[in-house]
Amino acid sequence: MKIVSTGIYYALALCAAALLVGWLANPWFASPLIILALFCLYFFRDPDRTVPSGPVAVSPADGKVVAIKPEGGLNRLSIFLNVFDVHVNRTPIAGTVEKVVYKEGQFLVASREECSTDNEQNVVTVKGDGTTVIFKQIAGLIARRIVFTKQPGDRVALGERIGLIKFGSRMDVLFGPEWEITVRPGERVSAGSSIIARRLDRKS
Repeated sequence: MKIVSTGIYYALALCAAALLVGWLANPWFASPLIILALFCLYFFRDPDRTVPSGPVAVSPADGKVVAIKPEGGLNRLSIFLNVFDVHVNRTPIAGTVEKVVYKEGQFLVASREECSTDNEQNVVTVKGDGTTVIFKQIAGLIARRIVFTKQPGDRVALGERIGLIKFGSRMDVLFGPEWEITVRPGERVSAGSSIIARRLDRKS
């Protein structure tokens, strides 16, 4: 399985610290650092996914659907990622990255409703095939680093990797009326492979 390079760097640093602690003190004192190194490798895993075809939108993140609500004339779908979920993010639709807006904010627990507006976040607009979808990478209580690897003007394929949020976090997706959301609160979804919405104005 692939591992994001950040996770490898963290694991190597923790292993180096463990060696130093084991040399200076009792090797047993180094065991928590080894456990943390292994957790970093697990946390930053990046599995390949089978991306579906057709007029669909896929989940941008692994996690649990916690809300489907109206927001600014659109329908918002919110996904909560705990520390055991894969945190590599993917684009929900194919198209062109039209806009990327970073917003400073708080670091509330990502499962709380108000974090959709109040937390630090990266708001990305993707336009393609006559539709526009907005998604938000939202930092949580532990997650303090949002990574987005694309730039405005970049073309992205359906389910393509576009970044990650380190540790527990949240992702919101905002759909227009041309989309029918196909998941419900409480369902678990996988980035790049789970269909979360279908186009009403396109045939499969």
